[in-house]
Amino acid sequence: MNKKYLKKYILCFFMLTLGIVFFFILNVFIGSVKLSVSEIISALTDVASSDRSSTIINDIRLPRTIAVLILGGALSLSGYLLQTFFHNPIAGPFVLGISSGAKMCVAIVMVFFLSRSIHLGSIALILAAFAGSMICMGFVLLMTRRVNSMAMLIVCGVMVGYICSAITELIVTFASDADIVNLHNWSRGSFSGMTWDNVKVMSVVVLLCFIFIFLLSKPLDVYNLGESFASEMGVDVKKLRVILVVLSGLLSGCIVAFAGPISFVGIASPHLIRKLFGTEKPILMIPGCFMGGSLFCLFCDLLARTLFSPTELNISTVTAVFGAPVVIMIMVSRKTRKDL
Repeated sequence: MNKKYLKKYILCFFMLTLGIVFFFILNVFIGSVKLSVSEIISALTDVASSDRSSTIINDIRLPRTIAVLILGGALSLSGYLLQTFFHNPIAGPFVLGISSGAKMCVAIVMVFFLSRSIHLGSIALILAAFAGSMICMGFVLLMTRRVNSMAMLIVCGVMVGYICSAITELIVTFASDADIVNLHNWSRGSFSGMTWDNVKVMSVVVLLCFIFIFLLSKPLDVYNLGESFASEMGVDVKKLRVILVVLSGLLSGCIVAFAGPISFVGIASPHLIRKLFGTEKPILMIPGCFMGGSLFCLFCDLLARTLFSPTELNISTVTAVFGAPVVIMIMVSRKTRKDL
């Protein structure tokens, strides 16, 4: 690798790391309840303490911030896989209706079991969300056989998302149980209520997916040059496409199971990382997208919690404000019009 580009890539990763550390600290230190720096440091150093500051930091802010970092990175990575799969920069789990399908299945499963006083674990919710994401992904893949235009495929995905969201809203609206009614905030996207048990489960799922995706860096690099070329180079394209769908669905399912559907991060973050690095190389894009998604969500979640404190905004409200302009910029660019 050219030394000039190597220095650029190192600088980019350094900037992303610095941004993540900066916003991670801000997310832990800032909240609706004002705590002094000494109280926060004391809470972090004395984990066994049960006073108010320790409970706020160790049981609320810290697991939430770590969850935002993990799920934000996973969401960006899921978007990158879909964009690679469809060879289109505006493909993403939210736009294609995959997140909405996952949300619908989770809501149905939760309503069914909670109405019978049965508590579901994190793994069950992830599996339900994965099933929903696969159903919607299957529909999108079927549409690719009938729709030649990628723009029309995106429109079909958006329509599927609206249908799934409408069904979810009906389920949540007419639920009578208090616990089920509380699903309303989750259905709009929220990182609130994260626990250490949630963090443990999502860490394992996302880490395994990340390792698997990173190991696919070389075949993905060839795949980006065209499916015919990839086949000639010995890449099993059909197998690779299946793996991309499964991994993207699993990441989307994990995100929706814990935080609900979150808009535009899966599209905006990979695009911004491409602009930052100036390359499409998967070996750089994969960790870069993860870090970019984490940084984007840490920033947006901080605003969601503090902008109108003590009222908390839905995370999708904030991500849409910053992510939608990026999508518009992609769509109006000359290169994107050619891709569509």
